[in-house]
Amino acid sequence: MNNTEIQSNADMGGQSEAVEPLLGTPGGKQRQQQEKIHQASTLLPFKARLFLLLVSLVVCIFTLQNAIHDLEALGKISNMLASVDELLALVLTLLWVQQSCAAPSCSNGGGKKFPSLLNAEIPDLIKGLDSGLFTTVDLVNAYIARINEVNSTLKAVTQINPDALSIAADLDAARAAGDKKGPLHGIPILLKDSIGTFDKMENTAGSYALVGAKVPEDSTVVAKLRKAGAVILGKANMSQWANFRSFNSSNGWSSTGGQTEGAYFPKQDPVGSSSGSGVAISIGLAAASLGTETHGSIIAPAQMNNLVGIKPTVGLTSRHLVVPISERQDTIGPMARTVKDAAYLLAAIAGKDSKDNYTSSIPFETLPDYVSACQLGSLSGKRIGIPRNLIPSPLPQSFQYIVSSFNTALGVLREANATIIDDLYLPGQVLMNLGPYQMHVVNAEFISALPRYFASLTSNPANLTDLQSLINWTKSHGHLEHYPDRDVARWEGVLTNTGHGNDSPYFWGNYSAQIYAAGPQGILGALKNHSLDALVIPTWWSATMPAMLGTPVVTVPMGKLPNDGSVVEEKDQRGDLVRWAGNLPFGISFVGEGFSEEKLIGLAYDFEQKTKVRETVKPYVKPKTELRDVVAERVQKQIAKIAGKWSKDAADGVF
Repeated sequence: MNNTEIQSNADMGGQSEAVEPLLGTPGGKQRQQQEKIHQASTLLPFKARLFLLLVSLVVCIFTLQNAIHDLEALGKISNMLASVDELLALVLTLLWVQQSCAAPSCSNGGGKKFPSLLNAEIPDLIKGLDSGLFTTVDLVNAYIARINEVNSTLKAVTQINPDALSIAADLDAARAAGDKKGPLHGIPILLKDSIGTFDKMENTAGSYALVGAKVPEDSTVVAKLRKAGAVILGKANMSQWANFRSFNSSNGWSSTGGQTEGAYFPKQDPVGSSSGSGVAISIGLAAASLGTETHGSIIAPAQMNNLVGIKPTVGLTSRHLVVPISERQDTIGPMARTVKDAAYLLAAIAGKDSKDNYTSSIPFETLPDYVSACQLGSLSGKRIGIPRNLIPSPLPQSFQYIVSSFNTALGVLREANATIIDDLYLPGQVLMNLGPYQMHVVNAEFISALPRYFASLTSNPANLTDLQSLINWTKSHGHLEHYPDRDVARWEGVLTNTGHGNDSPYFWGNYSAQIYAAGPQGILGALKNHSLDALVIPTWWSATMPAMLGTPVVTVPMGKLPNDGSVVEEKDQRGDLVRWAGNLPFGISFVGEGFSEEKLIGLAYDFEQKTKVRETVKPYVKPKTELRDVVAERVQKQIAKIAGKWSKDAADGVF
């Protein structure tokens, strides 16, 4: 797999000729064509409409005069008239697309819009698909074009699903027949490249060690997405092995995908292992994506890429056939441009799964309606705690602007009639510093989890069996894995510093200490002792306790660093990426007890709608292709096809 090449059998032509988006069900074809003609023709001046009508009549009369002496040709007159009808509809549609809509997001005067893909929300896309304004094939073609425009720079996407266009065409046909598969019917979604798919794509975790390795079926979250009607568009780049190989690597780097960069500053550190998922969605390369989190790998790249991220309770979403680190901390969650979009994805992937026993802890017989939780006024009457001692003190100068913005955000919560209990002290923060509890827990879990994943593979070309075999393979294939430039010291430390699995007594002592610090002496104690609905903290400091405890976090855009020259640019440890600079986004996190996602989503949505921060933070690079461009190209091809047939028939003397 080439580091910079996107694997795809798709182009802008794709399968689009097989789809007739201007038509509805077969029985209603003529009626819907006539409705399209009427709607589109109202956009043209009267003289233009009259001219098109006269042209159509002349063509018909000419055809009848030449055919009246040839009875065999009479059978083709009906087809000719039908193609005139279709051509008129196509021409009028093309005129509307090209002339009436100059902006990426534009209206035909009847309320139908092409949404700008930079900020398009899933409900906007659903509305456009349901109305016939565009098709899923159009949408997939647009996203593929956008990926190809920017990926050589940002390296956010490693693979495009070779079957994406054929899947899209099937979903368009199902929609036309009145058979909608689910709430995400026709919506293209990207996956972090550690989430298994049983198709033509690779499941690599960013390493050549897993190229060619095959899972026996779709991971559960992918199966649920397909059931909901989503198109799996491709795989997003990630920090190799979820940032759990090296101490001297960089966020967003993988041997199979290269170095992911954020879109808000040149060479921006994308942060976190779900980095490609974050970058891709931030500039509209898909509708939304799935990431994974062990410690911050959804919420960190979400905040640094101006997104909403939901880190679900461990057990709310299945981890079956997802490359693991820790069964007590790993979770799969959505990354999206809005809270409601993230809620759509969470609703699709959540639920019990016999292949992941942690999902048996879900306390609901029926899952909450996470989309309906997105209600204005959700903050009103809620009690919100602010655990100030999670913020480092003394605070580095570079972070003071974030805390200042956070204090301003608390004013928004107060104005929304929430009660703020400020300056809470969580003693678990001190206890966590008394020992490396989390390191020992995650190390032991990795030792136990990795052999189980390797054993589940139906194809394992590298013959991986455990962590030691993975270390050996990586060292012996240094030309592929960039070893020793990027070390395997984290893996070696797992074996030398921990050396046992999660069935060891040493594991349970560390895990018990971790749960005590993050639970009764941390999040759960604060929520209970102060009768709180949630804790709120800048996202920079919100990851650790929820990771240790397995509880949920929702991050929402809160602001950006000023780009007035006051922010001193800082590089990452390798000097390859910019980790700190003007215009870089940051977020605010809503933290709660286990399985409180419904409440947190409501709080986050209300804050999002009252602030609309995402719209104020602009990327320095973004794709140019929009839906209107793809629709116009597709209609032009359809017109050319009809014109070509007419020309051939005329040359053959049919008319």
